Amino acid sequence: MEQVDCIVAGAGLIGLAVARAMAAQGLATLVLEAADAIGTETSSRNSEVIHAGIYYPQGSLKARLCVAGRDMLYRYCAERAIPHRRAGKLIVATDEAQDPVLATIQAGAAACGVDDLRFVSAAEAQALEPALHCTKALLSPSTGIIDSHALMLGLLGDAEDSGATLALNTPIVSGRVGPNRIVVRTMDAASGEQFEIAAPRLINAAGLGAVTLAGSLEGFGQQFLPTLRYAKGNYFSVAGRAPFSHLVYPVPEPGGLGVHLTLDLAGAARFGPDVEWTDTIDYRVDPARGERFYAAIRKYWPDLPDGSLQAAYSGIRPKLSGPGDANSDFVIQDAATHGIDGLVNLFGIESPGLTASLAIAEHVMRIVAPKTG
Repeated sequence: MEQVDCIVAGAGLIGLAVARAMAAQGLATLVLEAADAIGTETSSRNSEVIHAGIYYPQGSLKARLCVAGRDMLYRYCAERAIPHRRAGKLIVATDEAQDPVLATIQAGAAACGVDDLRFVSAAEAQALEPALHCTKALLSPSTGIIDSHALMLGLLGDAEDSGATLALNTPIVSGRVGPNRIVVRTMDAASGEQFEIAAPRLINAAGLGAVTLAGSLEGFGQQFLPTLRYAKGNYFSVAGRAPFSHLVYPVPEPGGLGVHLTLDLAGAARFGPDVEWTDTIDYRVDPARGERFYAAIRKYWPDLPDGSLQAAYSGIRPKLSGPGDANSDFVIQDAATHGIDGLVNLFGIESPGLTASLAIAEHVMRIVAPKTG
């Protein structure tokens, strides 16, 4: 049986960031990925936004790791020349009844350490974005955009430079908890051959499959498994170039942040995500859903032309809360909860997971591989 110091399940943004942190400690680290490429699920099917840390409850993991991760990520991008831009974001009230919501958002953000939000009037907002309609807005200069695939390649490169190994097409089919180690049974997707690998540390960063993976470990208490829900978010692009240089977000809605306008690094606009609760992983986008987008977008962009939206892509968020529930926090579950040394389960790592990725990795590293000396 092969043995390593650390197994990381999942080669998305979080798994790669964790592998980078573990390998940098001198641990022989193996990343196991079921797909044939890195980051094929949530990590590559999102808005590619670097969040400022605005919307999360004070003291929550999302709030703390987003604010810390944001600063770490901007530094990392500068050091590694990862394509990114501090585009800035306008959170807009589109009728006066929503104006007090902006004050609540600003107060909550300030409590979490986001101190650069400022109110702008309708006239000031329209001076920044002439096509925008709003009654008042909050300007977030710390919000940015990033090439998420370039980020993943950078993290993978760092991990491999420190000795980590990536195994693609290698799903984990089961595992068991043993004395001072965790054994996982993996399968070569091409040949079907199965083999076992042991390690004193297993970091479950399997995203949409994280709950299933934890449940497959013999010796893991099933009472520690949360209920995972899939929230599908559909995105639509606009024909031609949208007349915006900032990201534009409406006030939040239950389950998400509303149908917002984000930009890629080439300046192309995309709208979404909406919230479509589902029981299956299906990334097809129903073009008919775009009809619902028009009314939402026209609240802040009245001149959106008829027939200009086209289906772009979708993503699925691993959520620990369901329809009508308050948004749940990240769950970083370790031995203090389930009693198994070396096992860390990362459950419900949705937005702002990309922004928080480096901070999540550092948090996990402190749990299972604290620096010495």
